[in-house]
Amino acid sequence: MIEQIPLSSPFFHAKVEAFLAANGLRMEPMDGYYASIDGDGNIVAGAGIAGDVLKCMAVSAETRSEGLLTPLVSLLMSDHPGRCLKVFTKPEYQPVFESLGFHLLASAPLAVLLENGRGLEEYCAYLRSQVVPGRCGVVVMNANPFTLGHQYLLASALKQVDHLYVIPVKEDASEFPYTERLAMIKSAVGPTASARPAAMPTQADADKPACDRQEAITVLDGSSYIISAATFPTYFLKDLSAAAETQMQLDLDLFRRHIAPALGNPIRFVGSEPLDPLTARYNALMPAAVVIPRLEMASSRPAASTSAIAMQTHEDAISTDVISASAVRTFLSAGRFREAARLCPESSWPYLLAALAERALRLELDTPGKPGLVGPDGSGAHKDMDYDTLLSGIKTLRPFWSRMALAENPEALQQLGIEAEEAMMAATGGINTHRGAIFCFGLALYTVSRFSQMPHNENITHFPPSKKEERKVCIELIINTLRKTAQSLPIEGVKKREGIRGARWMALDGYRALFEDWLPFYRSLAEEAPSEGASATYSATEGGAFSARQRLLLRIMSTLDDTCVIKRAGKERAEEVKKEARELLEQFSEEKLKEMCTRYAQEGISPGGAADMLALTIFIDSII
Repeated sequence: MIEQIPLSSPFFHAKVEAFLAANGLRMEPMDGYYASIDGDGNIVAGAGIAGDVLKCMAVSAETRSEGLLTPLVSLLMSDHPGRCLKVFTKPEYQPVFESLGFHLLASAPLAVLLENGRGLEEYCAYLRSQVVPGRCGVVVMNANPFTLGHQYLLASALKQVDHLYVIPVKEDASEFPYTERLAMIKSAVGPTASARPAAMPTQADADKPACDRQEAITVLDGSSYIISAATFPTYFLKDLSAAAETQMQLDLDLFRRHIAPALGNPIRFVGSEPLDPLTARYNALMPAAVVIPRLEMASSRPAASTSAIAMQTHEDAISTDVISASAVRTFLSAGRFREAARLCPESSWPYLLAALAERALRLELDTPGKPGLVGPDGSGAHKDMDYDTLLSGIKTLRPFWSRMALAENPEALQQLGIEAEEAMMAATGGINTHRGAIFCFGLALYTVSRFSQMPHNENITHFPPSKKEERKVCIELIINTLRKTAQSLPIEGVKKREGIRGARWMALDGYRALFEDWLPFYRSLAEEAPSEGASATYSATEGGAFSARQRLLLRIMSTLDDTCVIKRAGKERAEEVKKEARELLEQFSEEKLKEMCTRYAQEGISPGGAADMLALTIFIDSII
């Protein structure tokens, strides 16, 4: 009897895990698992599926002559019609799958990779259509995100060939989604990149000019046939094991058999890998690869160049041995745009800003103890939304943040805001989770991105500024730019409520209160607890531990005319809310905060405008 096993159940999950272990396999993430069950309830054969990949297939030793695998695979195929399925399995099962219409893609001593469609054939046909004559090279990169090190690798490889193909890893198992990584690569090597100021890193050939041949690079579409969940799943887990070794051999064999011939057998270039043992081993197994030494930041110095494939750095760059995408991600997770940006070309900055926008919204959502607001501890005053609803809204908005940063003008920004709101409403079932955030974050992203591309003020050597006096000048310029941008947009309701200084009124004021009050207050908390930072848990001398973000929210609530509160409870009650927030901030205790949360939930009071400003302050804190 064949059954679908409910892997969400700890009992059945453990049962499948034990069955696989008994057959020399380990449990992997799967969308579903099907098993043949004997009369005693034991699993005697099983097969799982994750996306388009069949995996974790095994048959117990006692029943391997009974042909149990064929009906299992047939059922999986019938349950997923029209899909080009791939299977990663042991060599002894290859005949079974070939009898079901699968054909071999790649092989290794301990595993084979097969598929039942024309997916690889079609991808190779696409690659052949992109081939150009001459001595060619190819670089496969994840670019998570695209850094100065990636630029240096491309520039160095291009010096050795007439034409260079770049293939981004397509698997969406990285912090930056494939669409963003592809866009970063294209913008870094495209014709518009040459207009940005740049400097070539100084390695052995430091004084040689950089390659200025954008037309000599072709950025190809990625596919599931190169470093993917089908060919190399442990790459994304950074798990150097016997399984990883087999997967590396499969991925490299598939590239050798199919991808390389389709591109005319180009030279494969890789960057040296001193930090990640798994990638270092993958490079070592790669036949005839040309290894480019990793760019060392400490050895780089400015050199005149405007190449699209040149390096861009600053004299006061942070000291580090090598440039790595993992370092950039670490800086971003800590809200440190300045350090992250200096490891990336300017063309990647809009995507770094998008990641920081998502981070700020997640930090706001993940903050507990927010009176009347949705958080990890409940839905506050809301009956129509919960934590998952807001999380869905945040995830849906991610693609729009980089597009807003790259908007050509305020009109384009406004249109993107409309599209973002439509996408949000569709994802949340018509619930407004982030309309205010779309407005204020759109303004901020557009403004910060514009400022980074403007001719720098004579008092600012570069953006983002590193010196205190430069930050003051930068903040004033950003306030003025925010104000001008906001004034160019139709902001409904502001003139009708001239006596109310809500979030939209503050946009017309360039969010001056944020820069002059909320942000300094937030940073003062970090100074009181320097080892933890403003976004971490803050320990007070009295009242126990509570979050700095909770205190910042109370500060905002005490000063902002929150139109969300006014709409729900009226202007008089909104003034009382401001007073209560101010009093709690002055004499804080966890008991009083819990009491306020309970009372506001019962009254239906939700300071949504303050929540948006909390997220925006966190975002600005990460940039300036």
